[in-house]
Amino acid sequence: MAKILRNAGSYRILAIMYPPTKFAPLELIELAGRTAYQSQDKITKNSAERFVKMLRDRGHESVLEHSAMTVEFNNVSRGFTHELVRHRLASFTQESTRYVDESDFIVVCPPDKDPDQLCIEISPEVLPDAVISFKQWMDLNEQVYRSLRKAGWVPEDARQVLPTAIKSQIVITANFREWRHILRLRTSLKAHWEIRAVMTKLLKELRATVPVVFDDILAGEEHEEDQ
Repeated sequence: MAKILRNAGSYRILAIMYPPTKFAPLELIELAGRTAYQSQDKITKNSAERFVKMLRDRGHESVLEHSAMTVEFNNVSRGFTHELVRHRLASFTQESTRYVDESDFIVVCPPDKDPDQLCIEISPEVLPDAVISFKQWMDLNEQVYRSLRKAGWVPEDARQVLPTAIKSQIVITANFREWRHILRLRTSLKAHWEIRAVMTKLLKELRATVPVVFDDILAGEEHEEDQ
């Protein structure tokens, strides 16, 4: 039977990049940024945060690209990952449905929907007088997938029947500037409920962890970019 996940999406920050030098992320941004002004002599023990804030406030966000972060997302749907990989300036590694057997069939259901509500009408040509629930439809999907695997279909062929709701895992690495772009779009009120819920939690942590880079981004703001 298919396992239903609701509000189970999570993240784990794997790394905020420290290069193989003595420079921490903000210090590296400052060192790179001061190249433009040839003001390296003004670097002090506590100058990095002020310098990064100056860059951010002036809109000079290209300099933020010199530091990056890697995040793992778990118990999210393929729909979530389909939206995430639309962000071009990032590197992604995702659970592969070509090689991973998905017979455990874990799926994500919208938190405000009843998975047991009988609301899916099946055509009489397929199954006479049948009305089933989301949960039952996922159970049918699972049975079809398992049957194809037993019939000798390899995962990359059997996956043709997997729903967008199927659980996935993905790791993304992006520079700070791209993370700012991702968080602006995906915490917006116009964003999809699943990705907005997870990204809002991530933003909250980053506003505390790296405030000078992220504390000017507020969850729930509306933006003009395509969602």
